[in-house]
Amino acid sequence: MRATGKKFLGTLQAFARRETGVAAVEFALVVPLMLSVYLGCTEAAALLTADRKVQSVAGAIGDLVARTNKTIAASQLEDYFLASTSIMAPYSTAGLVQTVTAVSVATNGEATVLWSARYEDGALSKTVAEHPRNSTFDLPNEMKAIATGQTVIAAETEYSYRPLLGMVFKDALDLNRSALFMPRFGGTITLN
Repeated sequence: MRATGKKFLGTLQAFARRETGVAAVEFALVVPLMLSVYLGCTEAAALLTADRKVQSVAGAIGDLVARTNKTIAASQLEDYFLASTSIMAPYSTAGLVQTVTAVSVATNGEATVLWSARYEDGALSKTVAEHPRNSTFDLPNEMKAIATGQTVIAAETEYSYRPLLGMVFKDALDLNRSALFMPRFGGTITLN
């Protein structure tokens, strides 16, 4: 009995001293963690890229409208929306909503909607429920101070970002960006 116990103890000590499978065990323990970190970084990078593209879309459409001299035709505005939409490549443009609003800032600082247009799912709408004509528009105080007695072009972009893999971020994330511009030629820009 004593010999069997000694033999078992010797086998156990020999097993503890062996190092041949240690690397494989460590690798098996670390791989899931490293894979999660890698996929998480990939998802986060794609999300940041999409967010920057949404900001670029808002800036582009606002800038294009602000460069218009006095009057913009609906067909020209639709072309601007289409041009801005192409910035989203290679991401899908499904769920991309672009809104442009012309806001008049009175001398007392009150901001009022002159007109608003929205481009969604390939269709232009010259009425926007959130910004009806002659309603108040919330502008930052700094912009009101700069634009007193003038017009401001407000561009807003919304996008529903769908994760690439859905392993780290599971649900769609709503991205919203806006940009404010003063008309390049001054005065008011009207939409026909």
